Amino acid sequence: MSLISNGINSVRVFFLPAGFGADGSCVESPKSALVKWRAVLNGVYYQVYVKGRLAGTTLNTDQRQMVVPIPGSLTSAVRIEVFAVRPQYADMDLSDELDIAPSDTGRVTISMLRSQDLPPGATVRIYSDNGTGDIDYEIPLNDSPIRLWPAWQDKAGFGMSRFGAGDFEYDSAAAVGFGKGSFGNGGFGLDADTIDWISPTLTAGVYKFAVVVTDSAGNQSSAVETEPVTVTPAARPAEKLEIYSYDKQTNELVLKIT
Repeated sequence: MSLISNGINSVRVFFLPAGFGADGSCVESPKSALVKWRAVLNGVYYQVYVKGRLAGTTLNTDQRQMVVPIPGSLTSAVRIEVFAVRPQYADMDLSDELDIAPSDTGRVTISMLRSQDLPPGATVRIYSDNGTGDIDYEIPLNDSPIRLWPAWQDKAGFGMSRFGAGDFEYDSAAAVGFGKGSFGNGGFGLDADTIDWISPTLTAGVYKFAVVVTDSAGNQSSAVETEPVTVTPAARPAEKLEIYSYDKQTNELVLKIT
């Protein structure tokens, strides 16, 4: 791995004040935080990752703090990590090396290949077992079906070239095209396109999902079921806590609930 975690300690995060009142109280900046850390490493740069995404890289090897953007909604805990990187990796996003924990939002993402083999009027519905082990095919999770082709031209571009200049049906002039989705999941060209569906917030448990495709005539495909997916939402951030005491000798911190 290019990310180095050994030798970094005392990572602390502070909200930045956006302003102060006459009584000395402050209004915290809602979308940025100051991250500080200690490290005994030499000749390396540092990168800060927020919820698995690169938030910034230090300007030199001596820097031990950084202001980073954080999500505007704090309904769940925000995971902030600091890593050291050698100079040759300082400008690289190495988030693919992170050991990402289970989703802390309580949501599940299902990726689907939007193959050119699917009919122009096809729609998709998602079903779930709601954690029971038996998928309920009566009530779909998505309120409205997902349209695979929002515009009929998206399916390989019929009619977008001057008549007579191209092939008479799908000439691919307006196709979604190569590189729009996940390379390697489909065919080399137009079938490399994928779409993602994100579930509503789920409670902790083990879920199974199924995907059913329906064409414009109402014909349904066989259900494609997922493997069991474990959902473990993170605990909500602690609130209404104050520092009661701190002992530097023992490094003991006591908090109290206000």
